[in-house]
Amino acid sequence: MVDLPPGLTAVLPALACPHCGLGLDADGGTLVCPRGHTFDVARQGYVALLGGGAANLIADDADMIAARERFFATGHYRRFHDAVAAATADLPAELGPILDCGAGEGEYLARAVDARGGTGIGLDLSKPAARRTARRGPSIGSVVANGWDRLPVADGAVGAVLSVFAPRNVSEFARVLAPGGRFVVLTPTARHLRELVGPLGMISVEEGKVARLDGALHERFDLESRAKHEWVMELDADAAADLVAMGPSAHHGSAAERAAALAALTADGPAEVTASGTVSVYRLR
Repeated sequence: MVDLPPGLTAVLPALACPHCGLGLDADGGTLVCPRGHTFDVARQGYVALLGGGAANLIADDADMIAARERFFATGHYRRFHDAVAAATADLPAELGPILDCGAGEGEYLARAVDARGGTGIGLDLSKPAARRTARRGPSIGSVVANGWDRLPVADGAVGAVLSVFAPRNVSEFARVLAPGGRFVVLTPTARHLRELVGPLGMISVEEGKVARLDGALHERFDLESRAKHEWVMELDADAAADLVAMGPSAHHGSAAERAAALAALTADGPAEVTASGTVSVYRLR
């Protein structure tokens, strides 16, 4: 029998049944709600709290997660990591855990929890991502869930929600945030990875992304702060390959075409590639 991992134990009061929304209790390695819905904890330390609406969605696979881990280990995205972590560092612990919706392998969440203290919930549809997040330590609980469904989180149970290059379920984020809680969003600008978009056929970013974000949030959230972060990275062939492989562009085009384009870009040495994103911090009214 699998015991409930420390990370899930730490965030259990904030979790809820995805079917009925009631709270969850632990029975050994199983989470149970008062209506009898049960959810077994995987031996890798995560729990799947799925309500049944994820059949047609594409989750990150193991290769994408591995590429992201390798790229993050180079430190090229450290400014993004630090900026997101700083946005929640001063939040009182009594507001509840930090929820990262679309947590991937858990790097942004782990940095935020380290900076603030307290606990965190990493939510992602990808099981390979959840396995990695489950290894982040005893303060982080890892949950497989569909971020477009009703989130398996209790009303007003979290102090902050992170959305890093991820879709945003605004009504659900407003529901699960505690009064005064923060919503931290990292969005790419149109300049992000611009040197790679054409040669590699990567997905481009439309202008006006931040304005659309404000429009989607204005009824429930007030903007507290906003900062643009932009710098030039020098990427060798391996780092550039991982950067492409870790995101949604990994699903577009052939691996052979990407490899040829990357070889051309780095033939004379590291490629200069722009990282550009905006961190917007909102407070729930």
